[in-house]
Amino acid sequence: MDLIENRFRKFLPVVIDVETAGLNPAKDALLELACVFIKMEDGLLIPSKTLHQHILPFEGANLDPASLKFNNIDPFHPFRFAVAEQESLQELFSIIKKEVKLAKCQRAVLVGHNAWFDLAFINAAAKRTKLKSPLHGFTSFDTATLGAAVYKHTVLAQLLFEAKIPFDPDKAHSALYDAKVTAELFCKIINQLKLK
Repeated sequence: MDLIENRFRKFLPVVIDVETAGLNPAKDALLELACVFIKMEDGLLIPSKTLHQHILPFEGANLDPASLKFNNIDPFHPFRFAVAEQESLQELFSIIKKEVKLAKCQRAVLVGHNAWFDLAFINAAAKRTKLKSPLHGFTSFDTATLGAAVYKHTVLAQLLFEAKIPFDPDKAHSALYDAKVTAELFCKIINQLKLK
């Protein structure tokens, strides 16, 4: 019987996408976070449940106007219903720990498109809030790299086109939308690999 615990050396892949107020994880605010869990059914990976949070900038955070214009986020808009960074990470980490246990895995590993970026922001936020992350500290699964190997492209929109996954450019740069399509792409790539 195929189990996800056997597929990735007891690592549970967790797709995470973040939207931020800049490129520096130590100084720029983490503003939005989405997570898509992956499960295995009949030997195939499929996206499962999701988590989506809007996050208030941490005290003293840099808010780069160019980044805010790019992702179209007003960090202090009342209808964002944003939570503090610590509250956001506590909820995220708690759910990841439960999913790791349910999947009989030992650790979660972040899956992302240019995953180093998302992992750097999660690691920096965990350090600021003094929370222990259930995500592997430096290992990640990157759909840009996997996409280059399978489809000869690295840009998410182009990879989705090549993989025949619908893509709506008007919804791009929303953490939830990007996490969902990244999860679909990751599953499609892994499912077509032939294992010995």
